[in-house]
Amino acid sequence: MRILVLGIGNLLLSDEAVGVRIIEALEQRFVLPAYVEVLDGGTSGMELMEVMADRDHLIVADAVLTGDAAGSVVVLHDEQIPALFTRKVSPHQLGLSDVLMALRLTEEFPRRLTLVGVVPASLEPGIGLSPRVTQAIEPALAQVLVALQSSGVPVTLKEAADARCC
Repeated sequence: MRILVLGIGNLLLSDEAVGVRIIEALEQRFVLPAYVEVLDGGTSGMELMEVMADRDHLIVADAVLTGDAAGSVVVLHDEQIPALFTRKVSPHQLGLSDVLMALRLTEEFPRRLTLVGVVPASLEPGIGLSPRVTQAIEPALAQVLVALQSSGVPVTLKEAADARCC
């Protein structure tokens, strides 16, 4: 099994960084099996094609514009996702849409695709998330864990894993 959890975002554009912050929380707090790769994709686009190719499940954490209230967590699956990227949040999303289309053309599209998105309150230049989006990290992280568990991935809190080892 090959699973990728990919956080996307620009750390210099306030809430645009939420995808990266979600996967940082995942890595800091949970132990995942070796077949699950967690990657900070930053603002990369086509450079991610090889790492995204032929995955059993690709889980993307990102900022999304859906028209919902700032801080809302949105979960989309498979064919719902490319349609969302017709409205760009930031420069990297065009790249993600392009990568997904290229993967479909090369027949390397992930077998399952999940997007866990958070609606930004601010995309202004600045480091740090707005309070609304900061509050959304926990529910978004919970949705990433749901997506992992739906693929049969055992997820363990690091504290629980540390307690068992000694």
